[in-house]
Order: sequence, then structure tokens, then C-alpha cells
Amino acid sequence: MTDLVTAQLAGRRQHDPPPVDRPRRSTRFAFLLRWVSPVVLVVLWQVASTSGILDERKLASPGQILTTAIELVQDGTLGTATLVSVQRVAIGFAIGAAIGISLAVVAGLSRFGENAVDPPMQMLRMLPHFGLVSLFIIWFGVGETPKIVLIAMGATFPLYLNTFGGIRGIERKVVEAARSMHLSQAQQIRHVIIPGALPQTLVGLRQSLGIAWLSLIVAETIAAQTGLGAVINNAREFQQTDIVVVGLVVYALLGLTTDSIVRFIERKALAWRS
Repeated sequence: MTDLVTAQLAGRRQHDPPPVDRPRRSTRFAFLLRWVSPVVLVVLWQVASTSGILDERKLASPGQILTTAIELVQDGTLGTATLVSVQRVAIGFAIGAAIGISLAVVAGLSRFGENAVDPPMQMLRMLPHFGLVSLFIIWFGVGETPKIVLIAMGATFPLYLNTFGGIRGIERKVVEAARSMHLSQAQQIRHVIIPGALPQTLVGLRQSLGIAWLSLIVAETIAAQTGLGAVINNAREFQQTDIVVVGLVVYALLGLTTDSIVRFIERKALAWRS
């Protein structure tokens, strides 16, 4: 009798429809829950400013900051300054990325290249490049050149270190297999070295972009007449904290945007790992 019941239950379970995966309530609202604490902080900030607890001469209220941001967008000041800053980062980062990746390939492919390139790179990366601002001014003046050089220097080393580590992390058997297939050096770089080092290179790319934006903030304090830094410096002279905060928020949004772009590229380029 027991065996008969067990068999019937087993047969019934075989014909039962598969369970439907329902998203958990916590997962469904996880994205919204992450915004609760920031919204609460902004509301408390506004309340403190409105009630007089927080002096608006020291820090403008969120409402005033939003109004100022709209005015700066409407008169074109914010858009023009943002384009100038983005151009500086784009040029500096492109130069730094080209130098970092090229040197990493040279150092990663041979012991001779490593001995020639890696020691000076390790020495230079230990220098606080923000502290080189005064030296850059002496060398290049106060124009665009020292700003671009500072951004490029900040972007070079994370890409170099990560790409170099990615190349050296490729299994020797894979390289030997490529050589046994009589692939040329260029073909090995294209089909083995680049795919193998790509995950680490993308990590370095994200780090380099973050440092590039930080370098921009410092670079635009070098007698900048244009860009977000100039807007912030002018506002500081007149204690316009609302404009200062708007500039800082734009810096942060630009950094988050570029990081999101790299993360999207990473998901697409490394889809084979999932």
C-alpha cells in the first residue's frame, strides 16, 4: 500500500508544472531602496537650511543649488565650462592610456622590455603627481599643457600596472600553444595577449578614468580661465557656495558617467565569462 501511494505521488510530481521563479520583493525594490538614504539626507539638509540651523552663507540649500544649476544651464555657462573640462580629460586620458598600454605591452612581452621599462615606471608612479603642479608650471607655463600633462600622468600608471599584470598572468601553456601553431608576434598579440589581458586592462581603465577626473580638478586650479574649475574658483572668490556645489556635482556626474560606460563595455567584451 505504501509503495503504491509513493508511486502515485512520484508520478503526480512528474506531471506537475515546473515551479515559477517569482522575483523576491526585496530584489524587486532593491534599486529604489538604495535611494532612500540619499533622499532622506537631502530632505534633512533642506530642512536644516530652511530652519536656519545651517547657515546658507556657508552651504547653500538644495533648493537654491537646483535653482542656480538651472540658471547656469539656461545662460550657457555650465554647458560651455563642462565641454572644456571634458575636452581636457579626453585629451589627457588618451595620451596617458596610449603611453600606459604601449609600455605595458613592451614590458610584458619580454624580460628585456621589463628590465628596461618597469624600473623607471615604478619609480615615477611613486611620485605624488599632484605635487608636481609647481614644477609643471615652471616647465610648461600656465596654459593648457600642464593641465593635459597632469591628467595624462594620472591616467598612465593604473593602465600600465593592470595591463602588465594581465599580460604576465596569461598561462604559459597558452602562449606556447600559439607558438606551436606558428603564429607571428603580431598574431599572438591579437589573438592571445590582448584577450588574455583584457579583464585586467578594463579594471585599469576604470581606475585611470577616476584618477583622470581627480587630476582635472587639481589641474583646473592652475590659473584656469575656462572650464568647471574656473567657474568654481570665481564662485569661491564671492563665496557663492551654490555655484561651487553645482560644479562639484557636475564633476561627480561626469565621473560616474564615464565609469558606467566602461562597465557597459566590460559586460559586452567579457560576456564569455558569464
